[in-house]
Amino acid sequence: ARSGAAARGAGAQVERIARATAEFLSRPDGPRVAVFETTGWDTHANQGSEAGALALRLRALDAGLRALRESLGATWASTVVLVATEFGRTVAVNGTRGTDHGTGAAAFLLGGAVRGGRIVGDWPGLAAGALYQGRDLAPTTDLRSVMKTVLRDHMQVPQRLIEQSVFPESAGARFLPGLV
Repeated sequence: ARSGAAARGAGAQVERIARATAEFLSRPDGPRVAVFETTGWDTHANQGSEAGALALRLRALDAGLRALRESLGATWASTVVLVATEFGRTVAVNGTRGTDHGTGAAAFLLGGAVRGGRIVGDWPGLAAGALYQGRDLAPTTDLRSVMKTVLRDHMQVPQRLIEQSVFPESAGARFLPGLV
């Protein structure tokens, strides 16, 4: 019950942050970009299933994204939201009923400006032979590709500036057509 109460509190906090972010972004003279971070994702122990720590964090994220969409109102139609993690998790559960740091991660794009309804990337599978270093989901898409594409195609940042200043030495991270 205690971890459930903490997760509900975290969910409410994510909702408040999302609503405050939307208030700023929906102003005509407001910022065009906002970043906020949620914590509690490093689930080395007691990760759980539908009622575990990970599921509770995912519910909080869902509630926050819903609050952001509702609070943005008409601005949602021209919005791109990137949800990304800095690292993945191992496929196998560890000895403390959690997962350890892994390589392959996930990113989600949502918003009215996103050409969504699909998965972009390759699915290598979870068979032992398909795992990266025998333990992780194999990475297939460089996260910089997603960010570079949003910057160029949505934010209208010149590609030269992206390649030279924002993500130098990222030529291998190709642009992804048709995201926005």
